[in-house]
Order: sequence, then C-alpha cells, then structure tokens
Amino acid sequence: MKSLLKVNNLRISFCRDDKWQEAVHGVDFEVFKGKTLGIVGESGSGKSVSNLAVMQLLDRRKSRIEADSILLEDKDISRYNDDQMSEVRGKEIAMIFQEPMTSLNPVYKCGFQVVEALGRQKTSSQQHKEKVIELFEKVKLPNPEIIFDKYPHELSGGQKQRVMIAMALISNPKVLIADEPTTALDVTVQKEILKLLKELQCENGMGMIFITHDLGVVSEIADDVIVMNKGVIVEKGTTHDILNNPQHPYTKGLIACRPPLDYRIERLPVVKEFLDGKWNDNDHVKNELLITDESRKKQHELLYSQEPILKVENLRTWYPLRKGVFGRTYDYVKSVDDVSFDVYPGETLGLVGESGCGKTTLGRSILRLVEPTSGSVVFEGKDVSKMSDKDLREYRKKAQIIFQDPYSSLNPRISIGDAIAEPMMVHGIETDAKKRRERVCRLLEEVGLEASHYQRYPHEFSGGQRQRICIARALAVEPKLIICDESVSALDVSVQAQVLNLLNRLKKEFNFTYIFISHDLGVVRFMSDRVVVMYNGKIQEMDEADRLFNNPQNDYTKKLIAAICKVR
Repeated sequence: MKSLLKVNNLRISFCRDDKWQEAVHGVDFEVFKGKTLGIVGESGSGKSVSNLAVMQLLDRRKSRIEADSILLEDKDISRYNDDQMSEVRGKEIAMIFQEPMTSLNPVYKCGFQVVEALGRQKTSSQQHKEKVIELFEKVKLPNPEIIFDKYPHELSGGQKQRVMIAMALISNPKVLIADEPTTALDVTVQKEILKLLKELQCENGMGMIFITHDLGVVSEIADDVIVMNKGVIVEKGTTHDILNNPQHPYTKGLIACRPPLDYRIERLPVVKEFLDGKWNDNDHVKNELLITDESRKKQHELLYSQEPILKVENLRTWYPLRKGVFGRTYDYVKSVDDVSFDVYPGETLGLVGESGCGKTTLGRSILRLVEPTSGSVVFEGKDVSKMSDKDLREYRKKAQIIFQDPYSSLNPRISIGDAIAEPMMVHGIETDAKKRRERVCRLLEEVGLEASHYQRYPHEFSGGQRQRICIARALAVEPKLIICDESVSALDVSVQAQVLNLLNRLKKEFNFTYIFISHDLGVVRFMSDRVVVMYNGKIQEMDEADRLFNNPQNDYTKKLIAAICKVR
C-alpha cells in the first residue's frame, strides 16, 4: 500500500494565560492510498486539532505545532510556509468541517463558493457551473441547478453539509480529512454520504481520515481505527479488531455508551465508569441494567390509563410559494399535513424522519412558535390556537423547547446564570433576586454543573455543558411538556449518554412529558415509549417503540431502520 500521509511524533501546545500547555502528546498515524483511517474519541481528545495542525489551520499566535515530520507522499509539509501550504490545501489535502453554517459564507450563493474552490483554471464559467452541478448531483442534493443559486441560509443542515462535501472534493484531493461530516445528517442521508465517499475514494484512490465520535459510522467506512483520549492514542488496530475485541477501558466505554438496538437498559453507561472499573464490558452492563418486557408493559398500562395532556388534531402548517410581480400564490410547501396524535402525562413520544419531513415544524407549531394553517393543538383541555396573549404566556411557561444547537441558543453577552434566570423574571417566578439566584444555582447543580459557574459566559463551556445549561433554562419555569428538538445530535456519544440519562432522571423526578425529535433512531428507541415516523409532512406509522423497531409495518419505516449504522 502506498503511503499518502504519514505523521510522526506530532505535538501541539496552546497558550493560555501566558503559559504553554501541551494538548497533543506525540501522536503518530499514517494514511494509505484507497484506505480510510478512522479517528475516534470524545470532544477534547485531540482528534480534530491534530488534523487542523496537519493542514496548518491553527492560529500560530496561540498554538505551537511540533513534529518530527508530516510527510505528504515524499514531501515534509511540516516546514512549509503559508504560500507553500496554500498550494497544498484543497488541491492535495482537503477538509470537510463539522459545522457547515460557519464554514459557508452567508453572503455568497452556494454554487459560487464551490466554483471559487476550483481556483484559477483554464475553463469557462459555464464549464465551472456544469462541473459543480454534476458534483451536486453526486452528493445527492435535490434540484442541483436551483441549489447552485441559493444562499446557505436557504438550505437545511444536511444540504449545507453536502455542499461542503462537494467543495472539498471539487479539486480531486489525494487526502480527504472528514471531520464529523455526518453528525447532523439523518440516517438515510448519512448512509448515502458514506457510500458516496467510498465510491469517490475508489474512483481516484483517495486516502481518507474520518474523524467521528460515532463508532457505528466508523464500522461502515474505516479500514483502520485509532482511539484518542486526552491527546494520546490509547488503542489502534483494524476496525474489526477494535470494535469486536477492544482492549482499553476507554474504547470499551465509547462502544458501550451508544444506545443498544436489541435490548433495553435503565440507563446508559458512561466512559468514566469503565475507566473507574465499574463495568467490564457490554454483557456486564446488560446483566445489571436490563429492563424486562414485563416491567415495561406494566409501566405502559399505568401510563396510558390517564387522560392525554396534549391532543394534536388534523394539524396543518403550509407555507405559500409565490411568484410574479404581485406575489400570487401558486402552490404550498406542506411541512405539516393533517397530523393527529395524543401525548400522555409522563410519556416520551419520539418523533423521527429524514431532514425536511416536518418534524421540527410540527414541534414549533405545537408551541405556536410557528403559526399553524389549520387544525387544533389542545393542551390540558385548552385550544392553543384560540389562546389570548395572557393565556399563551402561561402556556409558554408550561411548554418549553430545547433547541438543537446549544451554541446559538445562548446569548454570548450574558452569563449563563442570568440566561437561566431570565425566563423566571419574564414569568414572575421568584421575584426576590436572592431567592432567584439560589434557585438558578440549584438548577445548575441539578444538571451536573456547579453553582460557581453562575457568572461564566457560554464560550467558557463545552458543547455538552452548554446543552445542560439550555436544559436548566427550560426547567427554570417548571414546565409540564418539553420538546427536545435534536437536543443531543451535536454531542459526542459519551456526553450524549450523560444528557440522555439526565433527561430520563429529571422526567422521573418531576413527571415531565417529552416530545423527543431526532434523526438518530437508536437514541429515539432508548428514550421513547412510543414513536411517530414522519415523511413529507405526514405520519407514516406510530406504535410502541420496541414493537415499531422490531416489526415495522410501513416501507418507509423499514428503510429508516435498515439505514442505522451498527457496530459490527
């Protein structure tokens, strides 16, 4: 096998408070032609920053990169200056970043940005456009000619990520670094993207580094795997050996904290428990935490003997499509189309489907963050669509939402304590400032943070910690219904396990009712009592979670379940 990229003894340090701290400690790895190296680990393990260092994309004022060598074929690029690296980036090594919204320029159309990545080539602008549209088709973008002229904000998260993939592949690089490229994608699109990357790899012999926290995805695409923790490689080997016979407790923990697909457990184990020796392997976890079918059946008999807390009947949320000088409506986008279901007190109702199926619009329509076109939402016997401003304010206190992105959900200019206290002030809870602060501190401790964090700002926390802050803010007004809109999709598997355990614990303590929206079917099955499957704004199937996953009736549901990436 021909070596395309070989990294020898990579060390990375960062400057903080005028002191240099080493974050990556002598890492070695190699990428071969036509092969994929998977790099897995939790957030902060050093997997992404190591590859940013290879690309020389770290801020040189705040970072120090040292390596014996970084060989791109026979060239040591570790000594390259900026001009030399500009000839390497994109053409010989390309990178797909995790967050497409921050990687795409919001003021330029998507097609223009991909054309720009071609650089100066002796082809016409029309040929450039044709090449980009052809690549848009390859990455499964719908209506590529239309998307060519759209701005990033007009696309879904999955579509933006596919534009980023097209941009990285436009110059046929020798090595592709894919940093969590499928994290925000639903299972069917995820499978298509993985298949696409493998096809493109076969076409040009491209070597690939695939960075992810999802071991199911690694099993689908990687030939070899390295596992990183705290800046060092703790285990390396073939994908088959690592996933089927892990040796290091950290690797065992990463595998075990994924929600199981073939049995149900009380809570998810976390990596720290494996490192501390509490668990030995998956079988140990299963034996201790297994939920039997009989106990689940009894729980559901009690749950569904109650009156529903929420009734959604014939709900429609349509968006008009207009054209012409006078903006005449010629059609509608039927995001939610004649949807009906009930939700019971203390239940978790899972809501799944591909991007664009209408699940997020449905959640926001229930809260009247988006005004429905027709139908009714009845909460505790009151029609939400007919509520006065006063009643709606009271409803917003009882029904909260946790959004997908914890970064954009928090105001960077106010401390997290004030962010949690703000809804309490709006709804007149704890009017005394001292008592309000005490309540916020209790909430921070409730979600696994510290009272001393009150005066800190969002940028001082990790993604998982920010999502806990958002959960604390939702809890501040003592809601009865919480809509979790992809609230764990951006988190690595170990942090995800902690947040899911937290949500389930809080549900038991406070008798919350959840509508849990996600594209991750494994997570939905673990969390849900019942599951609703949506497609094109309509409900395709609804059933008890285990029954739906074990015996799906609808062809679309079968397709979704078949697309789940499983650890071999």
